[in-house]
Amino acid sequence: LHKSANITQEELISEINRLNEHKTIDGILVQLPLPKHIDENAVIDAILPEKDVDGFSSENIGKLVQNKPFIRPCTPKGVITMLDSINYNLTGKHCVIIGASKIVGRPMAMELLNLDATVTICNSSTKDIKQKVKIADVIIAAAGVPHLVNADWVKEGAVIIDVGINRLENGKLVGDVDFESVKSKVSAISPVPGGVGPMTIAILLENTVTAYKARI
Repeated sequence: LHKSANITQEELISEINRLNEHKTIDGILVQLPLPKHIDENAVIDAILPEKDVDGFSSENIGKLVQNKPFIRPCTPKGVITMLDSINYNLTGKHCVIIGASKIVGRPMAMELLNLDATVTICNSSTKDIKQKVKIADVIIAAAGVPHLVNADWVKEGAVIIDVGINRLENGKLVGDVDFESVKSKVSAISPVPGGVGPMTIAILLENTVTAYKARI
């Protein structure tokens, strides 16, 4: 459903409540970011947790924190799926997340902690960020800064998942990692485009199936 950017918060929540009550709708997501006059948290929490296919509601995030996940945020779950695909054992590994957003960084930390990894989260205020990243076994780049991470930031044999997607002035899409400079140094790296993006969509569909199965 497409709504005007001038929609009021009350009107938007009313629409969500209508969808909550619709018996043939299994999944609801709200495209973020929302206009500044709308409280994003209030809108997300208006979605029934069992229809919250983005996994952003307070209840679903809370379950993830308790290591009792129901519907998990798509991108972090997708990152774990990618690591599983190469049979990477996270137990005891030092994972550094660059970016502390509610959508990726914070739930990503919970996903990793639930698999017994050691986790460091870096943000824009982190001091000596390069040195923190350089000792990581796993680097998850989600800062939204093109080519932030280069070979000097990475230790030999590290695994990199590049969540960033940035459009340069020439129109080219690039990640937060300088792929060409690090590819010969790491043991695995996800591309941009074609890596985390399609995986996130696949997990969204998987979450929708989870929501459907919970309803029937």
